[in-house]
Amino acid sequence: MMGWLLLLGLLVLVVSLTAWAYRRELGRMAAFLRTRDRASNGRLTTQMPGPGFADLARAINGELDAASAEKRQAAQAQRAFQQDLASLSHDIRTPLAGAKGYIQLALGEPEGPGRDRYLASAVERLDAMEVLLGSLFAYSQARDPEATLDLEPVTMLPVLAEVLAGHCPEFEERGWEPAVAFEDEGACVQADRAALARIFENVVANALRHGVSAPAIRQCGGAIAFENAVADPAALDVDRLFERFYRADAARSRPGAGLGLAVVAELCAAMGAQADATLEGDRLSIVLTFRHDPIMDLS
Repeated sequence: MMGWLLLLGLLVLVVSLTAWAYRRELGRMAAFLRTRDRASNGRLTTQMPGPGFADLARAINGELDAASAEKRQAAQAQRAFQQDLASLSHDIRTPLAGAKGYIQLALGEPEGPGRDRYLASAVERLDAMEVLLGSLFAYSQARDPEATLDLEPVTMLPVLAEVLAGHCPEFEERGWEPAVAFEDEGACVQADRAALARIFENVVANALRHGVSAPAIRQCGGAIAFENAVADPAALDVDRLFERFYRADAARSRPGAGLGLAVVAELCAAMGAQADATLEGDRLSIVLTFRHDPIMDLS
């Protein structure tokens, strides 16, 4: 009997010591998490044998690593955003300063052709600033998480035709005629009509601004591709074309805010579509792939 009591007492003692050790180790781990420097790379260790505490330490360290990575990415994104805003601010101030200068010159001129030229130059620069602000507004709308799009079957060709018609003067000025080839002129995609028009508008405007030849536009199923030659293909990074504020022109000598294709990517994502870019030689191709059900197509 005494032997059993002694054995039971030893068992209780072992359990108590084990529980105390577990509490102590858990308390030590909790203290580490509460007091650790968030900027440090310190990692949790365990002093308890067995796989349980080791697995727990690994899991916690994995979460710490993920949190640190997210923090670094957020800081990097914030720095990039601030740099982009500084560049955009420069782009806006430049035409504004130019317009102000021409207006001041016009004020010092008597009525006549000289004053008219100064005022026309001022209007031209104010128009450029309006384009920049319009692009920024369009991007903020596309990024608005509360904005809702009315997705419905939309026939692509009429929307594209309206956009191309709006740019007729620019095409005529360059002597260009877009080559449009639709596999099915009644092809419908799931889209918001206004958003689809904005997407086509921005892609066509990008081709006019940066291309050196008339765009070739081809449709196949739910995909539509816009292709044309560019002046300096070596300056293009196709992996960054849809980034916010990306400009292939490092000197930023051409008009634009680098937001047109970023708006395209945002609106495509909101509609479950995809925007891709490829470069072969000097031919830049932007392919938009929408959700497409052939049953929707108009006959």
